[in-house]
Amino acid sequence: MKQAKIVSQELMSKTLFDIFVKYKFTNEKANLLSEVFTENSLCGVTSHGINRVPVLLDFINKDLVDINAEVEKAETFGNIERWDGNNGVGIINAVKCTNRAIELAKDHGMGIVALRNTNHWMRGGYYGWQAAKKDCISILFTNTKPNMPAWGGKELRLGNNPFIISIPRKKGHIVLDMAISQFSFGKINDYKLNNKMLPYEGGWDNNNNLTKDPDAILKSERSLPIGLWKGSALSMVLDMLATILSAGKSTYKLGLDEYETGVSQVYMCIHQKTFNDSNLQENLLNEIINFTHNITPTETGQKTFYPGERTLQVRQNNLEKGIPVDFRIWNTVLEFLK
Repeated sequence: MKQAKIVSQELMSKTLFDIFVKYKFTNEKANLLSEVFTENSLCGVTSHGINRVPVLLDFINKDLVDINAEVEKAETFGNIERWDGNNGVGIINAVKCTNRAIELAKDHGMGIVALRNTNHWMRGGYYGWQAAKKDCISILFTNTKPNMPAWGGKELRLGNNPFIISIPRKKGHIVLDMAISQFSFGKINDYKLNNKMLPYEGGWDNNNNLTKDPDAILKSERSLPIGLWKGSALSMVLDMLATILSAGKSTYKLGLDEYETGVSQVYMCIHQKTFNDSNLQENLLNEIINFTHNITPTETGQKTFYPGERTLQVRQNNLEKGIPVDFRIWNTVLEFLK
């Protein structure tokens, strides 16, 4: 990372805690927010960690996010529940709804919480790790404002709807965290900050040409769906599920407002110990991972990874050496303390 400052986990967490307290969060909420933003950065996802702190604070300053709102249960259907985020902070709502889905899963084998009227949860993978640490498989997703055209069209009609699957494993949890666009907009912005082109086409420019230029994609806001038409269809179905299960806003409704607020999300957890065969599950997972690892790399020095493997490596490296943060982002964050 060009112009990088190395920040320790402790310094980042303390700095963010102080900022959130200054913004009138309770100590409990400030501690949770600082922990999540720091953890996301520690795992190498600064695009949805420290880089997003100014965005959240800007939304708070614009009265788009209610820091005092509490997420609450609206309806119950056995092991399925609908919750209302009351336009509160996305991270806080997401942690609570993940915990509730885990509780339902441990009581019933499976639990689903559908959440409406919430806000950006930042890095969805955080909640996948949260579930895996509690012995739960999870499937989590959110809709977003329109930032991707439906395949075959020019206008923005779909969201890049982040999608997470996590599976507990003794030797390292498996966590898939992906947007339904080829690159998340946070990652595209990372490339722009570092003055780098994307390694593959990630969207269209304003002249309707596929491009690797992150600045052109950010200006057009037209990202490329994964798998082309298949990703387009997957995005649409995830939006449908998030909307009907939560009785919340669809991507269409989100696009009617100037800012992205009031998104709909789904948290589904399965308690792994329900099946009473944890050793068999572990062996089967390792069989799949070993088979995938045992392969000739396409380039010297490369290897294959299971989802979440590199996250664990990056996290350990950043714990030991500190978290690389763009100087401009860090200085912007520090301004909020003044």
